[in-house]
Amino acid sequence: MNREVSDRNILDVFCEDFCKTVEKHCKYIIVSGFLAIASGRTRGTEDIDMIIERLDYDKFEKLFNELNEKFVCKQTDSAKEAHDYLKNNVSVRFTMIDKELPEMEIKFAKDELDTLQIMSRTKLKLTNLDVWFGNINMNIAFKEELLKSPKDMEDAQHLRIVYSDIIDEQKINEFKKLIKRHRLN
Repeated sequence: MNREVSDRNILDVFCEDFCKTVEKHCKYIIVSGFLAIASGRTRGTEDIDMIIERLDYDKFEKLFNELNEKFVCKQTDSAKEAHDYLKNNVSVRFTMIDKELPEMEIKFAKDELDTLQIMSRTKLKLTNLDVWFGNINMNIAFKEELLKSPKDMEDAQHLRIVYSDIIDEQKINEFKKLIKRHRLN
């Protein structure tokens, strides 16, 4: 699949624009449903899931302030309050200034699994987007082992098909074991 510029939609533009700002301040990954959508799966979504490395308040404040030049945090206009949410593993959501949707849902990396995802991030040529995505094998493992909704299982199947050349079942199974140990116990 070759996505031409004319095929770009509001999610693509929003994602790239948001990620450009975040990348100036920290490492991040885009995970979950938007990864499948950006890889050609046809289904709707109103949000994009992002995991960022944990930041101390001073670094986060700089990121928050720059994001607020182009986006709006839906929960609060206070960098301190937003940082507190993230430290307590509560996500914060941003939208474009004049639009309610789409939303970017940001979470801090909360454990070794999230840190591993950030460390193994990748850019996916198929998406034609200049953003960092979570590892394909790990995304499949999360969808099949933890999330398990029909939509997530269909996303995982789609990723297995379009990225068949880089799928590694051994790694997927290793990630599933880590998910069981860190998230399901």
